[in-house]
Amino acid sequence: MGQGARWVVVDDRMQRGYRYRITAPAGRAFDAGFHPDLTPAEMLRLGVFGGKYMTDCRTEFPASWFRRARLADGPRDPALNCFGVDASQPLSVWRAKGWIHPADPRGWFQWYCRYYLGRRLPDEDQRQIRRWKAMRRHVVQLQHACEPGDIWCRPRQRQALLQWAYDSRAL
Repeated sequence: MGQGARWVVVDDRMQRGYRYRITAPAGRAFDAGFHPDLTPAEMLRLGVFGGKYMTDCRTEFPASWFRRARLADGPRDPALNCFGVDASQPLSVWRAKGWIHPADPRGWFQWYCRYYLGRRLPDEDQRQIRRWKAMRRHVVQLQHACEPGDIWCRPRQRQALLQWAYDSRAL
């Protein structure tokens, strides 16, 4: 293990005893083609995934990520999302489409949180970064369909982008 590398052990509802190694500095040393607009903490603060995504795995991530995070006390609540709409597909759909990697059973956002912390899985990182880049088409669609600054034009599409670390509020 290199200097500064450490291990994280996960024990939550979806993973027990999963371990991963942090090898890069948090929030830095990203792939040259990966430039998310938002950090995981910013996404949680703005409201993503109906506030339910991270409620049982807080100990894995920095406590600062959860300060002012919009999290549901009970069931998932789309009203907690930044744009107040549901823009998620069920996990069963993600699994059926082959979007879930065994290391990250919660999907892209879990991958991004761990990548942001400094975990690197070269093949999986490239796959997820390709998926993230593919979301850019929605940015282009918003730019063509909406007046600049009208953040309530296409709220579902904007919420979906937010859940991929794109900040459409600046469009």
